[in-house]
Amino acid sequence: MSGLLDREIAFLDALRRAGLPVPLSEVLDATRAMGAVDMLDREGLRAAFAATVVKRSNHRRTFDTLFDLWWPAVTGEPTTSEFLGEGEGEDGEPGQGNGPADPTAMRDALRDLLLKGDEQALQRFAREVVSTLGRSDAQPGRQSWFAYRVLRSLSPETLMASLLEAMLAGQERGGLAERVARQTITERVKQFQEMVEAEVRRRLAEDRGAEQVSKTAVQPLAEQVDFLRASRDDMAELKRQVLPLARRLATRLTARRQLGRTGKLDFRRTVRASLGTGGVPLVTHHKPHKPHKPELVVLCDVSGSVAGFAHFTLMLAYALREQFSKVRAFAFIDTTDEVTQYFTPGVDVAEALQRMSTEAELVWFDGHSDYGHAIEVFAEKYPEAIGPRTSLLILGDARNNYRATGAQTLKGLVQRARHAYWLNPEPAAYWGSGDSATQPYADVIEMVECRNALQLQEFVRDLLPQ
Repeated sequence: MSGLLDREIAFLDALRRAGLPVPLSEVLDATRAMGAVDMLDREGLRAAFAATVVKRSNHRRTFDTLFDLWWPAVTGEPTTSEFLGEGEGEDGEPGQGNGPADPTAMRDALRDLLLKGDEQALQRFAREVVSTLGRSDAQPGRQSWFAYRVLRSLSPETLMASLLEAMLAGQERGGLAERVARQTITERVKQFQEMVEAEVRRRLAEDRGAEQVSKTAVQPLAEQVDFLRASRDDMAELKRQVLPLARRLATRLTARRQLGRTGKLDFRRTVRASLGTGGVPLVTHHKPHKPHKPELVVLCDVSGSVAGFAHFTLMLAYALREQFSKVRAFAFIDTTDEVTQYFTPGVDVAEALQRMSTEAELVWFDGHSDYGHAIEVFAEKYPEAIGPRTSLLILGDARNNYRATGAQTLKGLVQRARHAYWLNPEPAAYWGSGDSATQPYADVIEMVECRNALQLQEFVRDLLPQ
């Protein structure tokens, strides 16, 4: 039992390193769950662990990848060669097929399996081809495993035409049947590729240890990816998380306000009440707490280098608009325009961003970032936007192409606002390098590093009133 507990603790530690929140209470829950299920039922164990430690749907892929490393379905080499022929290979190891691997025969076997859609058989085939094609003995005395060697040899994506012909079997091409068949084949090919990658990870974990492999086996969670390095898929995932993130923040902020309903000490009422107890203030009285909702003004650089960051932050601000009495948004590249009207309640966010990109007047001269001119235009065209109840939020990397900064104008805006912050998606170590004008701006406004969604979430939580 001790070995199982050690493996469980190592697995949960790997989840923590990957970014999943696993507090001690959930470690205890997972241990109880492990004792309540049949340890021979691997999928039951997976479900028990997932029920206790996975809180968000986008964390499930990371959980499954690490679970497969610590609780593999099989170990070692395939003992028989179901698809590639039985017997010993050239190196005398079992399960390697009779003689050199035949890629044509393997492709034919893969085609048949993709056509049938038998998931378990496809999984067994993936183990065999990894054992046959995925091994590399480039370093003497040490072997390694590579998914790309298998996928390059089999090229499953090139089987689309023959699979379509077999699945349609004389049906009319170009209609619904073909679209369904094409989608089915695409999903099965992707599933096979994932099986190969999972098998490679399993073999590497056996050779090097699950802990070492886990450090590179999983991609960073979407909320941990730097905005400036996020791929299109990462940004799409972040945009899908905006509403759930806003709901979590709103719930926490509401609870925090309820816990902080007591206002400042009412000295007069406290002293008056103490007269009944000989002047000892056994009971204190407080003034009613008057929570306020600030106004929010967002001024964001939407040039190509930081557009993804600005779009995500705009979406989050509007998802949280109920937490503010008023939200106004302004965008700029080298001049500024208000874009509030594109983000009305109920509007499709993708449509709003598209309209902002095509309809708003964001370019004045050459379409390169000019923070100084954008700040001057904002102060001149929208002087009423900043007031004593306003929280001013500026988004951008402050890379100004060596142009005038407009720092004095920004200082006047900051002095008129209740709060003012500058969120910079660049790492702080890069501030001030090259054409970065962070230093002049940091002298007049608090500049905060905000490289990913986690940092943005923490900032928004601190920004909103208690």
